[in-house]
Order: sequence, then C-alpha cells, then structure tokens
Amino acid sequence: MGGTMQLAAEGVATGPAPALALVPEVFSSLAAAEATWRALETAPGAVMTPYQRFDWVAACARILPRGARPCPVLLRDASGRPLALLPLFVHREAGIRVGRVIGGRHANYHMPLFAHPEAMALPPEAYARALLRAGAQAGVDVIHLPDQPRLWNGLPNPLAHGTASPSDAYGLALEADPEAVLKRVMSGDARRKLRQKEKWLTGALGPVAHRVASDDEEGAAILSAYLAQKALRFAQAGISDPFADPAARDFLAAAHRSGALELHALRTEEGRILATFVGAVDARRFSGMLTSFDPDPALARFSPGDLLLQALIRDQCARGRIALDLGVGEARYKASVCDETIGLVDAVLPVSLRGRAYGAAAEAGARLKRRIKRDPRLWALVGRVRKALARTA
Repeated sequence: MGGTMQLAAEGVATGPAPALALVPEVFSSLAAAEATWRALETAPGAVMTPYQRFDWVAACARILPRGARPCPVLLRDASGRPLALLPLFVHREAGIRVGRVIGGRHANYHMPLFAHPEAMALPPEAYARALLRAGAQAGVDVIHLPDQPRLWNGLPNPLAHGTASPSDAYGLALEADPEAVLKRVMSGDARRKLRQKEKWLTGALGPVAHRVASDDEEGAAILSAYLAQKALRFAQAGISDPFADPAARDFLAAAHRSGALELHALRTEEGRILATFVGAVDARRFSGMLTSFDPDPALARFSPGDLLLQALIRDQCARGRIALDLGVGEARYKASVCDETIGLVDAVLPVSLRGRAYGAAAEAGARLKRRIKRDPRLWALVGRVRKALARTA
C-alpha cells in the first residue's frame, strides 16, 4: 500500500471476491448499533481505546457538525460473527462527503473496536476492502481515519497504513506497585524535588488533596475550574477555545455521568482547585484528554500540575489499570513520566474519484504539519504568530 489505503478508488472493487471477505453492516444511528456495540466492548479479549466506548461516543455525538449523520460500521466474518466496529459519521466538507470517527479533536485515537486480538491479525487489505464497501453503502467519497496507533496493547493495528501523523502520543505501563512505576520513570532527584514542592505548597496554602469526582456536584466543580483555567491559557496562546460552545461543555458533563470520563483535581481544604486532569477511561486504561492548572504566578514554583500527575499515576495503579497515556502531542510534562512512544498514522480510504483528490490533499497537509511540528524554529514561529493574532483580536 502507498500513502493511502487505496483499493478501487472509483468505488467498490469489482471482480471475484478475495478468499477472506469481511461483510460490512452500516447502521443508521448510534441507537441502532448500541446492543451489538455494548456486547462487543464487554466481550472477553476485546481490544479498543477508551474513545470507542459506546458511552463516550454517545456523549461526543452531541457536538457533531451541523448536518452530520452517524453511521457506525460493523464488520462481520463470513459466518456473521462481529469482528470490528468503527463509529463513523458522515459530513459534507467542501462538497466532498467525508466519513470520520466520532470524536474528532477530542479523541486521541480513532481506532476500531476489535472483538478480540485475532480480529486484529486479519490482513489490512481485508479491512480496506470491507470499509470501501461500507463507504459506498453510506454514500461517502472518502473515509479519513487520522491518529491510528501502529500498535495497541502490543498488537499491530490493521488500519495503521498511511502517512505518519503530525504528532505521536505518549504512554506509561502501570503495575500494582505505584512507587515501582515512579522509580522506573523518574530519577530519585526528580522525586525528591516534587516531595519538597509539596511541602512548600502545603506550607503556603495548607493541606492539599488529590480528588476524583464522585458525583455530579464535584464533577461540575472540577470541570468549571478546568474551563476557566484553560480559557485563559488558550487566549494567551492565541488558540480558539474548543469548549467555548456550551454543547462541548455538555459533552464533558454527559461523558462523566456515564462513567466514560474521569475528573481529577488537586484541591486545597478550602476548595480551591490548583490543577485538573480529565481522562477517557475503560477497565484497563486511563487516556489523558485535558489538563490545566491555576494561572496564579505565585503557584508556578510548586508545580501543582506535576504533583497531580504523580497522584494520578498512584491512583490508577491502585485501581488496577495497566496503562496510562497522556494523549497526542509533545509536552514537557509527558516527557517527565512517559516511557512509551505511541506511533500514529493518518489513514485515508478513497471511495470515489473525488475522495482520491481529498486523500492526496489530506496526506500533503499531514506531512506539512508534521514537518512544522518537528522543526523547533517553525513551531516557535507558529506560536509567535498565534500570540500576535490574539493580541490584535
């Protein structure tokens, strides 16, 4: 395969079917797929990211673009057994009907939900052909699947064929003993400095505690702190706030109510929230989506975000989760604790000739963005331009 998973870009492949043919079923709504979806995600051996849980996707569907329609795709084997589910929606973009995974910029990964590891071992060509047929049934020109992990739980992702994504993601394997994990990824000097900062912080503000929202009221307080803290940071950086839309805030609250989202905070006894961490979760993994810290300059020397991240790692080990990741994109706090780089791929499957043109443009854009992000001078220039635009807005 080349840059795109191109098979019969004029439409569904003609000629005799291959020996292994997956059978696609396109659902007209999330509700129509729910029973099968929930059975798949709770099956022993299911392989998925937290962003493909039904509850997370259903909450995120609240913020689909106007005119978009969900069309989840189930792929079955020849005997009718479900093998994989891809939570697609269709939206017209510049006259081209594009199929994407529900989640967009809020989801770190857009991988399918696989029924079991054996489903991931099937040839990539079998998935490409089945998705082309599904795309034709759903009436799309192209299926765009960015941020496909090359490996997930150590298993190759059959959809991870295409152009390298602009950024990678960063993760950490957990174990029952949280101190063993922290010793593995942080030097003794780094751990001592954090202990000292925690002492200084409690000396300045009194006792602080790591809190996990256990009800709607506490969840609302943590989300409110996150939104206020992050809005200021976005404004300073010249970045548009993705949560300025009330519907996006409703998505976070709904995902927390369903249990698909965990809300963490570092809080004083008086209730002041110094830092937040929001993650999509399943039984095995915490996947960091959002983080923020109090912008008060007097707090910076205490590193409240780093203190919360260390508490988060301890908490996830205690819960029995085996992996934690901090999502897509480079950041100092990720490098400080993560020892795994999760390579990502942007996959494009053209269904029509118009889709082929879209795919070429998408690949070129991904390559340019990756080049800019990997060049410190170019990336610094982007930051300066954003800040300049923010000052003149």
